[in-house]
Amino acid sequence: MPQQRNALTELVKAHVGAGRRMSTREFSAVAVDPDTEWSPSKTLVGKIIADGGYDITPQLVGAIAVGLGLDREIVAAAAHLQVIGYTDAELSRGAPARLIRTIDAEAGDDSTSKAAAVAERWEREQ
Repeated sequence: MPQQRNALTELVKAHVGAGRRMSTREFSAVAVDPDTEWSPSKTLVGKIIADGGYDITPQLVGAIAVGLGLDREIVAAAAHLQVIGYTDAELSRGAPARLIRTIDAEAGDDSTSKAAAVAERWEREQ
């Protein structure tokens, strides 16, 4: 059964909002999808960090990647994990495994340390 978590939301919340690296306004100004030049509104960014309902689109993924300075494949993996989920085998390598390590490093809490340890073990075993 696929594992799911609000990974895209977690990525954005780690950097955007009160007491974070950027305000919602600052993030919406720098988060511009390079293919379409679309940018999420300040209101949409607020919904994302408040765990509100929002649609995940390719433009949003591209904009978040630029805004956070992350590889698009990492942000796309976060979107996939949030919407569809991954099986344990899928989380063992590539962007999904890098995503788990990225979220853990940004969250800095123990709730995800087990996931990071598993991802690292799987990657070593490959």
